[in-house]
Amino acid sequence: MDRTGPPLTGDERETLRSFLDFHRATLAMKCEGLTDEQLRLRASPPSTLTLLGLVRHMAEVERQWFRRVLAAEDVPLVWSDTHDFQEAYDASSSTRAEAFAAWEAETAFSRRFESEAESLDVTGYNARWEADVSLRLVMLHMIHEYARHNGHADFLREAIDGATGT
Repeated sequence: MDRTGPPLTGDERETLRSFLDFHRATLAMKCEGLTDEQLRLRASPPSTLTLLGLVRHMAEVERQWFRRVLAAEDVPLVWSDTHDFQEAYDASSSTRAEAFAAWEAETAFSRRFESEAESLDVTGYNARWEADVSLRLVMLHMIHEYARHNGHADFLREAIDGATGT
């Protein structure tokens, strides 16, 4: 995945899109060159958090916000029948191929939805909040979600092989 920094003078939509893609690429970069076993390593027991679990979780988050909320698709979560986002973190029997296939499918859908949306003012209904939310809010929320979890990914990767960097 190409990891390019956001434009310094882009418009609102281009800037949001670029920051979101930058953070998506950062998560992929933190997983590069690692085996399935390394991707499943827990850095801070008793926490069960792993890099592969983060990839699975972000697939669920992308699916929730872009497919289920904005596109109003009646689709289940990938790894939970009970709408529990925490289940995605359990990557104990998962593989890179499985997790990344799901995540890449969801990010492709998200990118397509955003690029085809008339404006950032397009809305979808968030049942949990019992309110409509805009594409603008969703993109900002996704940037926040990735940035937070990429901080976790930094620690996880460093504990695995000492690799650091942004």
